[in-house]
Amino acid sequence: MTMSSTAESVAVLTGMYAAEAEYLAAGGPGEASFGLLAPFFAPDVELHQADSLPYGGTWRGHKGMMQFFLMMGEVWESFDMGEQEFLATGETAVVLTQVRARARATGRELSFPILQAITVKDGRITEVRPFYWDTRAIADACAMPTSTD
Repeated sequence: MTMSSTAESVAVLTGMYAAEAEYLAAGGPGEASFGLLAPFFAPDVELHQADSLPYGGTWRGHKGMMQFFLMMGEVWESFDMGEQEFLATGETAVVLTQVRARARATGRELSFPILQAITVKDGRITEVRPFYWDTRAIADACAMPTSTD
């Protein structure tokens, strides 16, 4: 662990979250340019979402990240990231974020924490692994009820 790689990881993450806020304020997926976020992600970045979520699976590269953000925009009417705590040791960072979100399909609002393990190499995010406290509650909030006729 070096102090410079730890500081670099925190700087990259701070910049990415600021760019993400700007991206969302500009209209988000389908409206704003992913170019606001692209400099923070390695071209071969991997994002691993829990399979049980409506946007679950592994998203790869900038194209995958763009598709992920589009899917998030379809699932969530709002997705506000509140208080964040950062812990970084070298290339590995952990970010705890408090989220308040409203599901598009049901209108249900949820508040929940996300803990993300993030790898930063050469000044770019190369891997993101989010961990949710209760993926079932999130999936249930996002699912349209099925007809029983």
